Amino acid sequence: MTAITEGSGPAVYQDPNRPIATRVQDLLERMTLEEKVAQLGSAWVFQLLDGEELAPEKAAQVLRDGLGHVTRISGASNLDSRDAARVANAIQRHLLEQTRLGIPAIVHEEICSGLMARGATVFPQAIGIASTWQPELAREVAEAVRAQMRAMGAHQGLSPVLDIARDPRWGRTEETFGEDPHLVAMMGMSFVRGLEGDDLTHGVIATAKHFVGYGASEGGLNWAPAHIPTRELHDVYLHPFEAAVKTAGARSVMNGYHELDGVPCGADRDLLTGLLRDIWGFGGYVVSDYFAVRQLHDYHQVAGSYSEAATLALTAGIDVELPGTDCYGQPLLDAVQSGLVSEITVDDAVARVLQAKFELGLFENPFVDPEQGLAMTDTPTHRHLARAIAAKSIVLLRNDRALPVPAGIDSIAVIGPNADDGRNLFGDYTYPAHIEALIEMKNRENVFSVPFADGLDPEDAETSVTTIREALVERLGSKVKYARGCDVNGSSTEGFAEAVALASSCDMAVMVMGDKAGLTEDCTSGEGRDRLNLDLPGVQEDLVRAVVATGTPVILVLVTGRPGGSPWIHENCAAVVMAWFPGQEGAPAIADVLTGVTNPGGKLPISYPRSAGQIPVYYSHKISGGRSHWKGDYVDGPVAPLYPFGHGLSYTSFQLSEVAVAPDVVSWNAEVTVTATLSNDGTREGDEVVQVYVRDPVASVTRPVLELKSFARVELPAGGSTQITFRLPAAQLGFHDRDIRYVVEPGQLEVLVGTSSRDLVEAGSFTMVPDPSGRAAEKTFHGTVEVV
Repeated sequence: MTAITEGSGPAVYQDPNRPIATRVQDLLERMTLEEKVAQLGSAWVFQLLDGEELAPEKAAQVLRDGLGHVTRISGASNLDSRDAARVANAIQRHLLEQTRLGIPAIVHEEICSGLMARGATVFPQAIGIASTWQPELAREVAEAVRAQMRAMGAHQGLSPVLDIARDPRWGRTEETFGEDPHLVAMMGMSFVRGLEGDDLTHGVIATAKHFVGYGASEGGLNWAPAHIPTRELHDVYLHPFEAAVKTAGARSVMNGYHELDGVPCGADRDLLTGLLRDIWGFGGYVVSDYFAVRQLHDYHQVAGSYSEAATLALTAGIDVELPGTDCYGQPLLDAVQSGLVSEITVDDAVARVLQAKFELGLFENPFVDPEQGLAMTDTPTHRHLARAIAAKSIVLLRNDRALPVPAGIDSIAVIGPNADDGRNLFGDYTYPAHIEALIEMKNRENVFSVPFADGLDPEDAETSVTTIREALVERLGSKVKYARGCDVNGSSTEGFAEAVALASSCDMAVMVMGDKAGLTEDCTSGEGRDRLNLDLPGVQEDLVRAVVATGTPVILVLVTGRPGGSPWIHENCAAVVMAWFPGQEGAPAIADVLTGVTNPGGKLPISYPRSAGQIPVYYSHKISGGRSHWKGDYVDGPVAPLYPFGHGLSYTSFQLSEVAVAPDVVSWNAEVTVTATLSNDGTREGDEVVQVYVRDPVASVTRPVLELKSFARVELPAGGSTQITFRLPAAQLGFHDRDIRYVVEPGQLEVLVGTSSRDLVEAGSFTMVPDPSGRAAEKTFHGTVEVV
């Protein structure tokens, strides 16, 4: 390590027995302005490599004054996990031994559906995890990711995505936990806790993103402005972020690309400092979304130069620029030297970055064992978890007694572009998808102008996973026949004749349709892949219609990241299964559901529109919203969604009874108890998600017709029953009043319990008694659930 000594011992900042605040202050006082600014920047891994080795001449230049972050050693290279760990060690060794102060770097990676790394386990995409309605599974995924990342020498994961998604035209819907602030908050808090762990010296920093309202963009278009009223911003869109920061302790936040009321989020001091730090008490650090600082000049045009962009972003509260250093290098130095930004502002940001590095234990333990990195890449335990979540995420949307596949069927036609394609089981932030994106950017002029590595190979993006066709063959053998029929996108119908003939000759057709996720031009879902309508892409709808016309019963399996498909195909298929992007263990999980090995129990985390013309269509609309219009429906169709939020069928049947609320009067500092008995009166074991909703019929501002406040996924044997007790703190039942204060108002509240936002039983009501002092309430984010 670089020799910095005081008397006969190490410098204060090198002493692990000193308080972190003391170490930060000591180190900060030793740093030159150039060394400080270097801590606020980042570099792509390939800016430091020659092939698969650290290039000394590149390192000497890029790391001369130190570095804040290294971008995606695993996710932006063709390195396997062992070599990624080895490169991480080489970078840290250079920083420790070849720079004046020996400050290690934070390595960050993408982790939207598992660690985005070559050979790492690919878990179901976030929208699928939300469909399990089991937040503990989000925590288990995060714990697996934490183990993998730490073994490879990485320290910060760019998740969870806490955007509220109410417009499925938006390509990034798949990365979210859906439309409801409570469900998103519960999933997000669990993910943060699983990733960071109890001790950050063995944990990974979670990054709550994209702050805030990013998913509410004009026309469902990525990067477009979001038009969100202030009260709705606080009650809905900020809610999961507040929960992640205040309750789960998220150590990092990432800004959104978009603007709110003319101010880009990356330049919004009221948001990033006033609310996040001063009001919420956030003690971590803010990272920019990729290129977001530069965007203030290039895209939003609120800065006349990169120095002005750096000034706007830093003074707003963005501490670190990712993924490379465009503005937080010489442009920021120029801004400080010219008086645009004070060195005190720089010091504040640097102190937060250094604090994170000390909390992570990087000064004491900067290196990892490369062999351990290889051992943790794709373990049987992680594969088992991926398989279990994939099975629990599947939502049976419709079933006209067609599923499970009857044992007596002699032949099944398996048709569709996603039936025999393992790659398309993956979401957009997975290793194959991003290698494809990096290669596309490298081979053509792109808006980012990034000097990508020469070593990337399209073969690195190839996958070797079981496809749905293969999984069905394993279970049903020679009964399974296959025809592709068409591509995911495109206009060719050359394969129709073969597919129709095959379906006509079989007893049943399983049509596996949907999207390809990613960032490249051939993708139909994912970042930057927004849609005008929600019909299946290309000619897939035409193929479904052609096969349905044969009279053969059709099982439609949707492999996608968002609701899709016209009402006609849903209503004319014998069964519809939403599989989302289920990851590398998704195919056997889907086959198990189709054949009845697994009883589906997933529920929709987002309302399912009939068409793009209904958007927004979400369950918690206001009483004056479109679903309450005095004329009822549209002229040309229903206002109700095709399937409601919380919907999902089973191969068994459940009943709710003995639903009750107590007490009749609830104090502002007490809790309300909701009880219900759930019975499985069907013939097989299954899961049901019991959902608790609250309605405020009279309030000082208009309120949603329903709000989800608690839920529990319960497994019951055939003939079994159980009592579920939900305890809701009164402080969870408030809202922001006309002065944008969080309040619990007096009056009556109604409680409903059910198995979707449409299938509900009235549990009763209670009267809320507010704090007699008139103080605003201290918000609570969740209560407790007991199943006996």
